[in-house]
Amino acid sequence: MTLEVDIGHTLGGFRLDVAFEAPPGVTVLFGRSGSGKTSVINAVAGLLKPDRGRVALDGAVLFDRGSGKWLPPHRRRLGYIFQEGRLFPHMTVKQNLSYGRWFAGNGATESMDHVIDMLGIGHLLARRPGGLSGGEKQRVAIGRALLAGPRLLLADEPLAALDEGRKGEILPYFERLRDEVSVPILYVSHSAAEVARLATTVVVLQDGQVVRQGPAGEVLSDPEVMPTGVRGAGALLVAKVARHHEDGLTELEAGGASLFLPRVAQEVGREVRMRVAAHEVILSREKPVGLSALNLLPGTVSAIRAGEGPGTLVSLETPAGTVLARVTRRSAQALELAPGADCYAVIKTVAVAPEDVGGL
Repeated sequence: MTLEVDIGHTLGGFRLDVAFEAPPGVTVLFGRSGSGKTSVINAVAGLLKPDRGRVALDGAVLFDRGSGKWLPPHRRRLGYIFQEGRLFPHMTVKQNLSYGRWFAGNGATESMDHVIDMLGIGHLLARRPGGLSGGEKQRVAIGRALLAGPRLLLADEPLAALDEGRKGEILPYFERLRDEVSVPILYVSHSAAEVARLATTVVVLQDGQVVRQGPAGEVLSDPEVMPTGVRGAGALLVAKVARHHEDGLTELEAGGASLFLPRVAQEVGREVRMRVAAHEVILSREKPVGLSALNLLPGTVSAIRAGEGPGTLVSLETPAGTVLARVTRRSAQALELAPGADCYAVIKTVAVAPEDVGGL
């Protein structure tokens, strides 16, 4: 099922003009606050009526300004997950979920038992929202939206109101949604870590415009695409869990290269994706020795992008994939870095946080 969006709208002095396609999987609208992400998702939901354009889901037109077609929100069969759970406070968890099932009518696609098991909320059924943590509320909200039998799930920064611990708790459930449920997801985020964990497709928005779209690995590893600034730059690598060591490290295999991380909660043989932040990568022209860092990746410089300040972003092609490194211009000059130059990427084992690693 594919979502087609081509809309334009003026909000005060802000002009939104976007066109993209969201294929099956998780499509993330990625960009800074104020780039137009929520306006796009609200237009898809029917909460915003654009000045121009068309929105269609699997060929079914939801909105077409030219023909006057306008399907109201309650007839679009879309599930919406907000930043806050927005559960009915007077209902128990089970009653909130049952409301979603009632709303689906004959259009239900997921069983109640499957959703409860997938989201790990069986022990919460008798509670009311006031007795739930933020992460638990979001899991119930996801379940209610899913049980409504949607053709598409919309998630507007669903982790923004949670602390880092709660985010780490709920991210695996979004991964299960991506992997186990046939319903496509349109997900809004300004967090590079969330995008790396969840996205199959990324649509980058900047000042109301689409500046890049494509597979997550390609978009996130592009040194020209930094919608949240240079501090958010990083690359997405795909690896396979090779073995778990007794000292608490997990060994991954990526393109024939070994990478060591703190214990990864995935079984041996499972493919994972990991985000490596550019500011955590050190470059060396020769193979370094006597370092505490365990991860050394040989590679070739493919591009260098100089910033406005003293920093430079270096793109390195390695056996594990494209790695980005943020170094100073002075260091780049001292190392004589240029496209075609051979060097090593040094990545500290503890530089990759658990929330930067997820199932594929």
